[in-house]
Amino acid sequence: MSDNRLLPAAVFGGLLATGLIGAGALIGQGVVNARVGDRAVTVRGVAEREVKADLAVLPLKFTASGDVLSDVQASIDGDLAIVRRFLTSEGYPAEAVDLGQLSVADTLSREYASQTGGPRFILAQTVIVRTTDVDRVQKTTRALNELVRQGVVLQDFLGPTYVFTRLNTVRPAMIAEATAAARTGAEQFAKDSGAPLGPIRQATQGSFEILSRDEVDSESSSLNKKVRVVATISYRLR
Repeated sequence: MSDNRLLPAAVFGGLLATGLIGAGALIGQGVVNARVGDRAVTVRGVAEREVKADLAVLPLKFTASGDVLSDVQASIDGDLAIVRRFLTSEGYPAEAVDLGQLSVADTLSREYASQTGGPRFILAQTVIVRTTDVDRVQKTTRALNELVRQGVVLQDFLGPTYVFTRLNTVRPAMIAEATAAARTGAEQFAKDSGAPLGPIRQATQGSFEILSRDEVDSESSSLNKKVRVVATISYRLR
């Protein structure tokens, strides 16, 4: 009686085991297929281009000092007239020259009360040249000793700042170059792996960088610059 009961149980257990083994095989095959279908290669494409700045900003700051404020102001006004004549002789139109803020320091005021000796008043005036004629600014920078010869004391002169403003004009072509470079690298990876290259799965465009063309210069002081963009692209492998 007991043997008859054990027989169906054994048969059921065998069928269950067989079913689990089959299911396990299918699950394992499914994992393998999922991994194969998810194969991808991620590459980076770089595009670089040399450009020339198209905007220059040249600040000229000069100072005068003394114990009588009206005299110091007159000295600053005289220097301002000299600077304006100099810039006119250099070929700059009036609209390219802006007058910056006039700063006045009284060394006997509360802020400077601890200072002793020296002139009481120090005045500083800034004139700013802003122009797209970048070559002219470069020439003017080399001629600034003429102002010194005429008694104008330039302060904190760091040279002009050169700016490249036409990034949008080169952006589309550079993105295409970076994408093409990335695909070339991906095709080589696919060839080495023996799998055909599939479509783009994901793409990220890095930010554009504007650098000095020559490493000896800072970017802002460099007339000639280098624009760089890096595109990171993932391709599916079939």
